[in-house]
Amino acid sequence: MRTFVAIALGLVVGVAAALGLAVAVYSLVPAAPAPTAGPTATPVAVLPSATAVATPSATPSPAASAPGPTRSPSPFPLVGRPAPSLAVPGVDGASIDLAAYRGKPVWLVFTGTYCPPCRDEYPLMSGFAVRYAETGLVVLAVHVKEDAATVKPFVDGLGVTFPVGLDGDGSRAATWDALALPVHYWIDEAGIVRDAALGGLGPDQMARGLGTILPGVTIGE
Repeated sequence: MRTFVAIALGLVVGVAAALGLAVAVYSLVPAAPAPTAGPTATPVAVLPSATAVATPSATPSPAASAPGPTRSPSPFPLVGRPAPSLAVPGVDGASIDLAAYRGKPVWLVFTGTYCPPCRDEYPLMSGFAVRYAETGLVVLAVHVKEDAATVKPFVDGLGVTFPVGLDGDGSRAATWDALALPVHYWIDEAGIVRDAALGGLGPDQMARGLGTILPGVTIGE
């Protein structure tokens, strides 16, 4: 019995010694460093992507190099061209031929008594005709699709002194692109149409047209 107790005590002592040794060994092993989070990413400013900028070509395009027009083109195709021929009967029965006035500045108007603006322009035209007669200016009115019985009393009543002709069928007006009345043309001494306008005109517009065929003359309104 004593032997059994001694053996049991020996086992208990041995186990206790083994545990103490294990604790001592564990305490001698350095503790592993606690895991740390990975490095914090440093914020980086994202640069905007480069935008391609077109570099102008060293050689300018023809459109860019061409000078702009100094004046808007006239809507009248005849401007800048030789005046078409024009021969009409006059209200007094004599014929009127534009060619007979070559060498003189001519103000030609296609008109009609049935057109209120046309009627209103006559006194102004008569005034300019008288004032600039000494320059050689010829004012010529052509009535479209009217006869002498209608036109002559009208111009006589106004005291018109410049030539007045008749385009009975409207064919001359069509040749001159006078499809709406009144239409004015200013023709220089060389027979070139220098300006044109669709009436009815005021004195300032009339003076401007005359200035294109009376160079060096101060035109008053």
